[in-house]
Amino acid sequence: MDIKILGPFAASMHEVSVLPSAAKPRQVLALLALHADRMVTVPTLMEELWGEAIPRSAATTLQTYILQLRRRIGEATCGRQAGREPKDVLLTRHGGYLLQVQPGQLDIQDFEQYAEDGRAACDAGRDEKGSELLRKALDTWRGQALVDVPVGGVLELEVLRLEEGRMATLERRIGADMRLGRHAELIPELTVLAAKYPMHENFCAQLMAALHGSGSSWRALEAYQRLRGTLVDELGLEPSRRLRNLHQAVLAGDQDLVTSSRGSALEAARAG
Repeated sequence: MDIKILGPFAASMHEVSVLPSAAKPRQVLALLALHADRMVTVPTLMEELWGEAIPRSAATTLQTYILQLRRRIGEATCGRQAGREPKDVLLTRHGGYLLQVQPGQLDIQDFEQYAEDGRAACDAGRDEKGSELLRKALDTWRGQALVDVPVGGVLELEVLRLEEGRMATLERRIGADMRLGRHAELIPELTVLAAKYPMHENFCAQLMAALHGSGSSWRALEAYQRLRGTLVDELGLEPSRRLRNLHQAVLAGDQDLVTSSRGSALEAARAG
């Protein structure tokens, strides 16, 4: 089964969609896919579908959703995969259900593998390779995860986890590009990110370092003031000590911000 979660939800077998149109069966399939090859317990599935207001008919209704999913799997595999029944793809386990997928069939797994390999390459000082792998990880995303699936409390946390992973990978890839001296190339991307996430200190720090490294220190100072103004107005907080150190380093014309071979802009500023 080929499954795509990092964007609009898609699930198919032999190029035939097995994605149900009804909301709750889609939620069930999405949660099973997020935990592919691991059992999802019946209570977890019920919590996702109904929250705290679990009806008395929940167990029977859930079984109906599982049967609907197996029916769609059966229709997609009919005459194409002899000896493999729908119940061999969507398995019943004691206390729950498990969706089996093959390597390379789930975009989340591709993302996590590329991200892990990219992180390892950067940690080993191989920033060129790290940047390449981290870009591949980010390229697996086609938009907001499960953007067309109504999410309950369980899926909401899973989507948040995925988004945090994407953001961390993006920061790491920009950090690798920064260490490779690609400051001018990064400015347009970082300008958009800083505007989209006006209270995200690390994007602001990376933008400041890129601008400073490109000879636009005054624009780096403007970026700091914009973030500071937003933090003060929205939260009543000053920027972190690390970002204040970065601000002072730009004022002092410290080029170590952009020539440091390791760490993010905020980490470079920590020693300031």
